[in-house]
Amino acid sequence: MTTTTWTQQHILSLADFSPAEYDTVLQTAASFREVLSRRTKKVPALQGVVVANLFFEPSTRTRSSFELAAKRLSADTLNFAPGTSSLTKGETILDTAKTYLAMGANIMVIRHQEAGVPSAIAHEMDRLGTGASILNAGDGQHQHPSQALLDLFTICSLLDTDNPRIELLKGKKVAIVGDILHSRVARSNIYSLTAAGADVHLAAPPTLLPKLFADTVESKQPGKLSLHWEIEPALANADFVMTLRLQKERMTQHLLPSLREYHQLYGITRDRLQLCQPDVKILHPGPVNRGVEISSDLMDDPQLSLIGKQVTSGVAIRMALLYLIGSGKT
Repeated sequence: MTTTTWTQQHILSLADFSPAEYDTVLQTAASFREVLSRRTKKVPALQGVVVANLFFEPSTRTRSSFELAAKRLSADTLNFAPGTSSLTKGETILDTAKTYLAMGANIMVIRHQEAGVPSAIAHEMDRLGTGASILNAGDGQHQHPSQALLDLFTICSLLDTDNPRIELLKGKKVAIVGDILHSRVARSNIYSLTAAGADVHLAAPPTLLPKLFADTVESKQPGKLSLHWEIEPALANADFVMTLRLQKERMTQHLLPSLREYHQLYGITRDRLQLCQPDVKILHPGPVNRGVEISSDLMDDPQLSLIGKQVTSGVAIRMALLYLIGSGKT
């Protein structure tokens, strides 16, 4: 297993990753992908390690993927449901984390609707000298590292199945279209894709892509970052198109006239894909609003869509992340 370059105690933000660490994750995930293709899809790599999934926000793909990844590595899992927890009785989030620590949790996978919560818990774990690792599974409008890494793995595996690595993306054009303002997935992907040397083009209505957005990301990487308020320049000659869900639950203001108008102006359709490279591929982190950010027929087209492969890649990537931060904890 490739672990030659790894310095992370926690995985909180991709802004902390070096190019070599990206490649370590991709190569480790490729090894676990091979494990997942076997009849017996389990290895004892984290036997004796306890992984606590603390999801303070609803999730289907990410939570299930982390739970399956931990079980494939033979770790013990603890799952947290806020609606039936002591949070309803006034317990703080930090006290909840300390409770799971007292139960023996070595790794805590944390999703929260507020940015910074996983970092705050990681800081407390470090202050107490616990040795526990925190993995950010999505915090507010901040970051979603594992989603961006599985997107990276999906793309790089398409370019070289046996040896996925970030150098394969150098000079490739990746368009990210949709609700970028509210998207932690977009923020994490900007870091990973520009670190790989890709040219990233963001496209959205001005209300969902403020002019100063690039300043909030501060991505000083080999790849370029460009902003567009019209979709055509972003799609022109694109190698990959990632479309994002409109996060209506995070919109506190009336930012769009209607979903129908959004689809007319920014929806990914077959006609619009004519602007891209002939072998363009489509990604979406899910869940998908069919007929809004992408037409339904494109989602189900195996020649164009990588959406199913993203879900499959998620288990291998999360196995890799849990292994890399957890292999010394037994």
